[in-house]
Amino acid sequence: MKRLIQLLISLACLAGLVLAQDVKFQFDEKADFSKYKTYTWQIHPKSLDVDDLTMKQLDQGFDAALAAKGLKRTDSGNPDLVIVFQLAVNQEKEMTSYNTGGYGYGPGWHGGWYGGYAGPSMSTTTTSTIHIGTVVLDMYDTATKQLVWRGMASKTLDPKAKQEKRQKNINKAATKMLKNYPPPPKKK
Repeated sequence: MKRLIQLLISLACLAGLVLAQDVKFQFDEKADFSKYKTYTWQIHPKSLDVDDLTMKQLDQGFDAALAAKGLKRTDSGNPDLVIVFQLAVNQEKEMTSYNTGGYGYGPGWHGGWYGGYAGPSMSTTTTSTIHIGTVVLDMYDTATKQLVWRGMASKTLDPKAKQEKRQKNINKAATKMLKNYPPPPKKK
């Protein structure tokens, strides 16, 4: 019984790792990030259209994370950065199999061992679609009009999640994505 509990705990931990957000970023090593103080938002023309409530949640989550990094949003004047965001919902197929029976007879996966017959076995496989909501932020220097930083967080937008869960995911993605912003200055 103790081994079964340990196995279930291990599987639960593994499931948590599989469902974790995947965050990536890259940046221009020549950019002087110390000069960026203000930003404004723009939507990428190929971005997924989402409802106004989701947009407000995205604004709230990312504005808070950017403010924690010392950046201030401005909707007038000449900001230091234009942050272009793009939203996408990718779909992946998930296959789940369940075997209802004993083990079969014959060589094992690596060959060399043989199983015994433990009665009829039946395998059931189901497929489902997983929506992986991705948020991409591209930061452009307004003076040079060059991309200086890009961040991407998957598993952020879940159209089926409750409002509180969605906001929690967005806040978590914003914090994780901007964890290493600004990047450390290049050593000379």
